Amino acid sequence: MPPLNEQQLDQNREERREQIKKAAQKVFAKRGIIGTKISMIAKEAGISQGLTYRYYHSKDELFIELVKDAMEETAEAFASLENVSGSPLEKIKELTKKMLDTSNKHSFMLIQQVQTSDEVPAKAKEIVRQYPIPSFIEQLIPVFKKGQAIGEFCKGDPAKLLMLFFSVISGLMLLPNKDEEDQALDVDILMKLIRE
Repeated sequence: MPPLNEQQLDQNREERREQIKKAAQKVFAKRGIIGTKISMIAKEAGISQGLTYRYYHSKDELFIELVKDAMEETAEAFASLENVSGSPLEKIKELTKKMLDTSNKHSFMLIQQVQTSDEVPAKAKEIVRQYPIPSFIEQLIPVFKKGQAIGEFCKGDPAKLLMLFFSVISGLMLLPNKDEEDQALDVDILMKLIRE
C-alpha cells in the first residue's frame, strides 16, 4: 500500500479530531467537566487515551473547543434565519426544529454547563459571554414583528414572548432522548404557543 499524501493525512487528522470531539461532547454532556476524564472520552471514541492526547492536551482544551463550536453554530443558525425562505412562522419553526434536533442536544447541554457551573474553564465562560442570549433574541424580533403584523404570531412584547418561547425549548432539550415523531409534535405544540 502506497504511503498517504499530505492531503490524505490532513483528512485523516480532521476525521480523528471530529471523532474525538463527538465522543467528548457526549461524555461531557452526560457527566459534566468535573466527572469526565480523557480516558472516558477515548473509550467513547474507540481509541487509545494516548492518541486522544495527541490531538488535545487536556480535557479543558477539548471542552473549550466544543463550547466555541457550539456558540458559533448557534450564532450562525440565528444569523442565517433571514435567508430562510418562507413566512415568519415558517422561519421560526425551522429554527425551532434545528434547536430540538438530537444532534444539537449535547452542544446545548455544554452551553448550559458553562452558564450554570463554576467548575468550567474561564475561557469557556468568556466564549459564551461573547454570544449573549438576548442578542440572539434581538435578531429574531424583526421576523417576529413581521409575523405579528400579518397575524401569524400573537400580540405582545416580541422580546418577552421570544424569551419565554426559547425558555420552553431549553427545557425540552434537557429531557431524555426523544424520537423524531416526538420532536415533530413538540415543534407543532411550540408553534401554538406563539401563534395568534
